[in-house]
Amino acid sequence: MATNGTKTDGQVTELNEVATNNDKPKSLDVKPDKQKKDVPDRETWVGKFDFLLSCVGYAIGLGNVWRFPYLCGKNGGGAFLIPYFLTLIFAGVPLFLLECSLGQYTSIGGLGVWKLAPMFKGVGLAAAVLSFWLNIYYVVIIAWAIYYLYSSFTTDLPWSSCNNAWNTEKCYTNHSIIDTTNLTSAVVEFWERNMHEMTDGLEKPGQIRVPLAITLAIAWVLVYFCIWKGVSWTGKVVYFSATYPYFMLFILFIRGVTLPGAKEGILFYITPDFQKLKESEVWLDAATQIFFSYGLGLGSLIALGSYNPFNNNVYRDSVIVCCINSCTSMFAGFVIFSIVGFMAHVTKKDIANVAASGPGLAFLAYPEAVTQLPVSPLWAILFFSMLLMLGIDSQFCTVEGFITALVDEFPRVLRGRREIFIAVVCLVSYVIGLSNITQGGIYVFKLFDYYSASGMSLLFLVFFECISISWCYGVNKFYDNIEEMIGYKPCIWWKLCWVVFTPLIVGGVFLFSAIQMVPLTMGDYVFPGWGQGVGWLMALSSMILIPGYMIYMYLGLKGTYKERLRIMLKPPAVVRRPQENGPEQQMETNTANLSSPANPANPAPAHPSSPTNPAPLATAANPATSPANPASSPTIATTITTTITTTNTMASPANPAVTSVSPTSPPPNAASLTEPLNPANPTSPTSNLTNAEANV
Repeated sequence: MATNGTKTDGQVTELNEVATNNDKPKSLDVKPDKQKKDVPDRETWVGKFDFLLSCVGYAIGLGNVWRFPYLCGKNGGGAFLIPYFLTLIFAGVPLFLLECSLGQYTSIGGLGVWKLAPMFKGVGLAAAVLSFWLNIYYVVIIAWAIYYLYSSFTTDLPWSSCNNAWNTEKCYTNHSIIDTTNLTSAVVEFWERNMHEMTDGLEKPGQIRVPLAITLAIAWVLVYFCIWKGVSWTGKVVYFSATYPYFMLFILFIRGVTLPGAKEGILFYITPDFQKLKESEVWLDAATQIFFSYGLGLGSLIALGSYNPFNNNVYRDSVIVCCINSCTSMFAGFVIFSIVGFMAHVTKKDIANVAASGPGLAFLAYPEAVTQLPVSPLWAILFFSMLLMLGIDSQFCTVEGFITALVDEFPRVLRGRREIFIAVVCLVSYVIGLSNITQGGIYVFKLFDYYSASGMSLLFLVFFECISISWCYGVNKFYDNIEEMIGYKPCIWWKLCWVVFTPLIVGGVFLFSAIQMVPLTMGDYVFPGWGQGVGWLMALSSMILIPGYMIYMYLGLKGTYKERLRIMLKPPAVVRRPQENGPEQQMETNTANLSSPANPANPAPAHPSSPTNPAPLATAANPATSPANPASSPTIATTITTTITTTNTMASPANPAVTSVSPTSPPPNAASLTEPLNPANPTSPTSNLTNAEANV
């Protein structure tokens, strides 16, 4: 049970303090052979561009290809770029930088990182739940792409004719027909009657589609082998998975712009209609596209950043990835609308009526377009292989974020069994994901997509993620942390965004989304009330964890309500990057030795009797002779704190500086467990502190 104690000397408040009262000798009773297991070292990126390409592969996904071009054409063409880039500058890039910096500074996953702001650990829990839901249904799109890719290895594409067993009398392939009210195209029948064998609604799930079950299994096997050996292996995979889509996009662009009608399609895409900017829906679409396409709030960016070397220039990398992401979206628009223009030319329809979004673009509009091209199977193979690569690296990076969060939270149990743990997670996710590939699975997929990991739940999480660091932990302190990593402070713009602009934008979009939220539909089908109730349960399963953990922490503390709130709102003074991650390891480290390592930028004076070690921190009594010496008393052996408080009084043998040590501090320099700690230099009370500690 977490308790809080108040000590009169220096008024040091500690969390999770457990005292033991016995008369053992004044030395730490540590038995490494029985009490501690060797935990495998935490990996880091091996190659110079591993982190950069991993972030590119994660952030650039299916939404860049099938959603952004549609939103741009729908919301005023080039005029849509105005709200898009404003949201990017005020919210997208700041949040991307915040998450990557958090991971790099703490070198820990999405759960342990909230030692910075303990009362907001529910944000990390919510992110883990969101990523779990997302992993279940996002991989289904990859399974569809594999199915279409397999079906493309033929001389005649199966959706190019009406002579197949699944076709009906209403099937047509002649796109010059103007009135198709009572007809169904061969492409739609392949999608509905061959791949899905769709039922009438959510209440009729039907049987599991065996071909899709196989492709879903293949997708999960690919995901597993992309991350099973850790980031040293993943860093090699992304060199292919993150770059392959660009080659395919370039090839498809060259082919697209040479088609008749491509010019009209591209003009429709880029021609600005500034009157559209008066509509609130345009601004809402721009904001939601930024939040969802950048993969914010899922803990994956924190995990990817946590494998960086401490002094990596995360500021530069974050800006580069954001620029690549947005440029890719715009370039993909030229590819897609050149094809859309071609289809409008063939079908004699308006471009606005041909353009589609989401799966409708990838699995209906584009397959229909390739049937009109020479050597159509080749273009189908190129397109669906590109979709496969776009989806697979986003998927395995999201799974990596989920795995890293749990492995770093329980390193002793899971880090040595990482491969087995990943296999279990993949297997469980596959079994749950089978609900998405039944005959009525497309309705379940829509339910997951609308409620579980997007929309209000994600915006709710991102809002608290931002204010937890900028308001609770402290934006100035976070700036100091970034300076410690990269050697200089970023411009003040990011500070203004984290404190004011980003929370306002995220909160505003959340409120607009809540107000405009309507019952879920798919075509003419309206989801039943019980189905929408299940969707809301999935949404609340993550959202409720944020206030829920705050209540849990409040009830776990002792004292008056003012004391509890003060402890919950008071951020730790110093949280340093741990060398061996995980609460279990950090607990053992702090109980074994309370001294802190020297900061290279501000080295501590050498220990008089040990020239290689910096002077340890002074304790609340004369550490050399007093029985209350924390270094030698068993009382401190189980003391774990989540705050660090240093009094401003001058250290002296009678009144030394009082310091409590954070569990996220890095392991101290090796020293004898029975060697008493020396008091701090009485003439320089902060001379033995790190830069961050001295600034408290």
